[in-house]
Amino acid sequence: MVRDVGLSSLEHDERERMSRLKDKVAVVTGAGSGIGLAIARLFAEEGATVYVTDVNGETAAQAADALRGRGLSATALTVDVSRGQDVSALVRDVEKGSGRADIVVNNAGLNVRSDFRHLSDADWVKIREVNLDGVVRVARDTFSLLKASGAGSLINVSSIMGQRGLRQLAAYSATKGAVTALTKALAVEYAPYNIRVNTLAPGYIDTALTERFLKNPLVSKALLDKTPMRRFGTADDIARAALFLASDDAAYVSGAELVVDGGMTASL
Repeated sequence: MVRDVGLSSLEHDERERMSRLKDKVAVVTGAGSGIGLAIARLFAEEGATVYVTDVNGETAAQAADALRGRGLSATALTVDVSRGQDVSALVRDVEKGSGRADIVVNNAGLNVRSDFRHLSDADWVKIREVNLDGVVRVARDTFSLLKASGAGSLINVSSIMGQRGLRQLAAYSATKGAVTALTKALAVEYAPYNIRVNTLAPGYIDTALTERFLKNPLVSKALLDKTPMRRFGTADDIARAALFLASDDAAYVSGAELVVDGGMTASL
């Protein structure tokens, strides 16, 4: 009898652990691959209905199809966050389909590596329009959806590069630093509506976008020597951090920056 009770308790705890977002509605931008895909997948596994959005509609559809194939709830939407009409359409689609958004993850981003003195106006605008203007647009336009939730969570994905400088990343760092500052301001402004706003700041994460860079032996060694945990992060590492910020476990957390970098910034 004692053993049966113990097994039942463990099974109950496991079910509870895997349903931290039960009946929640989540919107994730840049969710067709990498970090965004890992976040969308984990949120769906935890019980959320997930809107998988990406500038590449094909990858968004593939991701949503894979989730639905596992019996999870997912809808694909093609969204370029640098286009106001796309974000407006996203809001309309979510409002029509679910009536609210309990969680919005501002993950879409890009980078163009360049020495700052050679950075073209076109490349600066391209980076800014996605990394900053897109975040502003999504955070502003989804406010009504988050308010309708009654207890919303807005997560803006920044980077440790918003805290430090690195050659050829000046434009990227500038936009990510601005996202962190914006997050703190919105945490104050959105608090009366019971909307929490936090920043997630990844370090060096091993994804398809960084694979070529991180596979360079010299670069890899230099970065790992500065990382106390002696490994690069994974997309799942970031997804688990996002889950914490999205869940009721972080009910009193707002205006925070959660750094996930294996201790790199702490060691500098």
